[in-house]
Amino acid sequence: MKAAVVYWSGTGNTAAMAVLVAEGVKEGGWDADIFTSAEFSPSMIDQYDGIAFGCPSMGDEQLEETEFEPMFESCKDKLKGKKVALFGSYGWGDGEWMRNWEDICKSDGALLVDDGVICCNEPDDQASAECRNLGKALAA
Repeated sequence: MKAAVVYWSGTGNTAAMAVLVAEGVKEGGWDADIFTSAEFSPSMIDQYDGIAFGCPSMGDEQLEETEFEPMFESCKDKLKGKKVALFGSYGWGDGEWMRNWEDICKSDGALLVDDGVICCNEPDDQASAECRNLGKALAA
């Protein structure tokens, strides 16, 4: 079994989270491949049993609009019935972007394995553990 961990990161915080999620996937017994959003496309989805998407909150609590959101939008039609995990960092706000993103995934038929993991700025010990647990949940 194999998972893709696909992320966009401006400051490195969400990239650090991606590595932790991938570690959790491996601890759960699956293989994990990490991709930036520029490296991933919908044609790759069928190669994976689960996908973890990571994107920080941008602007008015939204996904990064130039690279990540177009990639994610292009993948949405292939997520029905697919195990999906969401994660991302933020510097302000209360996580509204993650709640909205979870709702979008659910309405598209994705099987969210757990609540999305968010952390303020870089992952601390608690956020690191939550990222690893998210990866384990994806591989369960």
